[in-house]
Amino acid sequence: MTGAAGILAAFCCEASAEQITPEELADLPPADVVILGEVHDNPIHHANQTAAVGAIGAKALVFEMLTDAQALQVRPQFLVSEEALEGALGWSESGWPDFAMYYPIFVAAKDLSYFGGALPRDEVRRAVGEGAAAVFGDGSTMFGLDLPLPEEEQLVREAGQLEAHCDALPEAMLGGMVEAQRLRDAALARAVIAAFQETGGPVAVIAGAGHARTDWGVPAALALAAPELTVLSIGQMEAPPEGEPPYDLWLVTEPAERDDPCAGFAQE
Repeated sequence: MTGAAGILAAFCCEASAEQITPEELADLPPADVVILGEVHDNPIHHANQTAAVGAIGAKALVFEMLTDAQALQVRPQFLVSEEALEGALGWSESGWPDFAMYYPIFVAAKDLSYFGGALPRDEVRRAVGEGAAAVFGDGSTMFGLDLPLPEEEQLVREAGQLEAHCDALPEAMLGGMVEAQRLRDAALARAVIAAFQETGGPVAVIAGAGHARTDWGVPAALALAAPELTVLSIGQMEAPPEGEPPYDLWLVTEPAERDDPCAGFAQE
């Protein structure tokens, strides 16, 4: 094991991580917040999320893929069809994978309150240069954004960003990419807190598996800002992990069929 994966295995993880089957998503332990991590383009992961949302009795649903403005568009008149909701959300311009994979989650949660955990793209881009705390503004200290990361964590996260971008990012940009990720985790955590305060929970969170990490994702941000909340983090992955995964519960599925995501970089 080499590269970011090797560094990561040496750095983390939670010793209490437990593997489950998809069937066990129908009988999860109770928690105020259940974070359902995904690989974004894997339809199996979205089917599992749909089953879990329907089983945990959630009162609110937080989407990584939606801003606050988009979440307000999730209304009964649009939920009646996939095409209507996709259009109301402007999904085709969002850059997220096929909406057909996500629509069943909305249907399963049609009676819930919806919250957006995403920030406008320009704010995320600003964090690369200005830092997460400067862009987040008021409340940044609640989520620890004013504090530098431990050196080892910083290095691991930079290596992860490099690998995720096919080793094509300049080294000088890696720290800024980590700041953007910290900003997004904090924004998601802020939305979770708002959702719980408004509805009393449980709150389900639909987000990438990276945001579900217990060591530095949304669970870590919530532990700082709202330690009274009980959080259950579930990570879905496409291959057996080496070492303990950084989740409370985790499961392995078949990988999605996809083109080589680095092919475009290789041609440049």
